[in-house]
Amino acid sequence: MPPNAATLPPPNTLPSTYPDIDDKSSKQTGVLFEADADTVDGALATDIRPLKKAEKRKLALVWRNIILFGYLHLAALYGGYLLLFQAKWTTIAFAFALYSMGMIGITGGAHRLWAHRSYKAKWPMRLILIIFNTIAFQDAAFHWARDHRVHHKYSETDADPHNATRGFFFSHVGWLLCKKHPDVVAKGKGLDLSDLRADPILMFQKRHYMILMPLACFILPTLIPVYYWDESLLNAWFVATMFRWCFQLNTTWLVNSAAHKFGNRPYDKTINPSQTAMVAFFTFGEGWHNYHHVFPWDYKTSEWGNYSLNLTTAFIDLFAKIGWAYDLKTVAPDTIERRVRRLGDGTHEIWGWGDKDITTEDTQAVLLVNKMAD
Repeated sequence: MPPNAATLPPPNTLPSTYPDIDDKSSKQTGVLFEADADTVDGALATDIRPLKKAEKRKLALVWRNIILFGYLHLAALYGGYLLLFQAKWTTIAFAFALYSMGMIGITGGAHRLWAHRSYKAKWPMRLILIIFNTIAFQDAAFHWARDHRVHHKYSETDADPHNATRGFFFSHVGWLLCKKHPDVVAKGKGLDLSDLRADPILMFQKRHYMILMPLACFILPTLIPVYYWDESLLNAWFVATMFRWCFQLNTTWLVNSAAHKFGNRPYDKTINPSQTAMVAFFTFGEGWHNYHHVFPWDYKTSEWGNYSLNLTTAFIDLFAKIGWAYDLKTVAPDTIERRVRRLGDGTHEIWGWGDKDITTEDTQAVLLVNKMAD
């Protein structure tokens, strides 16, 4: 922590103008790694609220994406009908298994491992994660991690790929239907991605993505049900492939849209990311977004390790037990408490201790000094 670390003054005492905001280029509005923080509770030393904005401009639509996503959603609707009334239960179970693997590939791989370096993984675990990530088809993990780092460092500015200040639809899917803002490209090129380039498994996927992705996301998920349990090609394509992929995309996109709009903000009320249990349920723990944007280097993306709404944490902890995941990062309780007391919206349950989501393991890890008998 820098020796001159300081907390922000109350909002009503902050100066009304900021000399560095006039520059058209987006300014840093969030921390990415723990070393980015300027204050003792993990924040930046300047008020970032005036920096969050969206330049008024005409969006350049990408009609190829509009047509493809339009087909995908229509196909998924038909797939939902087939799932309910025609598909075999084995096909439905297979689609759920693919969804689970794909989600872990995004949350445990592209997000927590590669984008945030919140833990380290040995090559067998990284290989599993890259396979799962390829099944999900949300671009190569290298590009996903790069864009996500830009999202955190320049959150809700023009450099944010899915800038939530442009509205729910844009942050959910609209950002994929138009060309990137020039700031997104510029800031992405300015990031240090040497750690990503040093991972041979990650780079192998990047080099061969246009071969691996169609196989993992479309071809094999369609052929396996047909070959192994005599499912119809129609059901295999529209249920195991189209419905599963579309549903996974939309639940993941909810982290960018719903979790930047709905829910409470117990850790920092000055930012839009919020705690959204519904999103956490569908995304295996990515909905505790207020905490995650405050402390993005925590491998749990949440304060406590409750597995019921954070299956990704359970996955990482499982591999930690066999030594494949290691150097798991988290946040000291006193750091969390300082942030909650300074900037929280008052909805935190006793800032931590006594929280209904606290696990037995976390409770036992607390050191009680000078404890008196009851």
